Amino acid sequence: MKIITLDGPAGAGKSSTAKLLASKLGWCHMDTGAMYRAVALAALQRNVALDNEKALAELAASLDIQFLSGAVFLNGEDISVEIRIDRVTAATRPVADAPSVREEMTAMQRKLSRKFNLVTEGRDQGTVVFPCAELKVYLDASPSARAARRYHERIEHGDKSHSIEEILHSQIERDQGDKDRPIGAMEAAKDAIIIHTDGFSLENVVNQVLELARGRGLTSDYIPK
Repeated sequence: MKIITLDGPAGAGKSSTAKLLASKLGWCHMDTGAMYRAVALAALQRNVALDNEKALAELAASLDIQFLSGAVFLNGEDISVEIRIDRVTAATRPVADAPSVREEMTAMQRKLSRKFNLVTEGRDQGTVVFPCAELKVYLDASPSARAARRYHERIEHGDKSHSIEEILHSQIERDQGDKDRPIGAMEAAKDAIIIHTDGFSLENVVNQVLELARGRGLTSDYIPK
């Protein structure tokens, strides 16, 4: 199976790029951030303590997480909306920081890669999970552009509870936590292609990645413009 990894900080456009790229290629899109959110949701639902690493890892290993038609399913239930609420977002940090949980999730992600061609997005896909991926891309953008993107995404979903300044502050804290994580820290793989998305449309970014993929023989001869 073939793998394209998209890593980078929140708000750089990974999810939108990964979804459209996977659609154009006819590949499976794997949102690893959603997978950690699914574990956090399950922990909240089952009253598993967020500081109990052993219990969290056992929980993660027991879950069936799937991506179907752009939705995230946990044990057969569509949780695409529920995993984005603030309560789950807050619980995701300790879950994602737990080394044992990351080991379980890495195994789950690698298992999926044996079944499908993958466009996978996250923080450590090109560095830890798929170091031998055929194409590694690191999407980045300025802090202000990323905060603005997050703000407008929230507005589009009817959420006006946070200002751009609040989102920027939260983003800075989140970035530092992602960089300081002992396992799976956010960083560009040494052989990753870095794309700065400031000022580029989604289609432009996707086409840049498609061109890279074509150069490595990962696509058919025809690429939509």
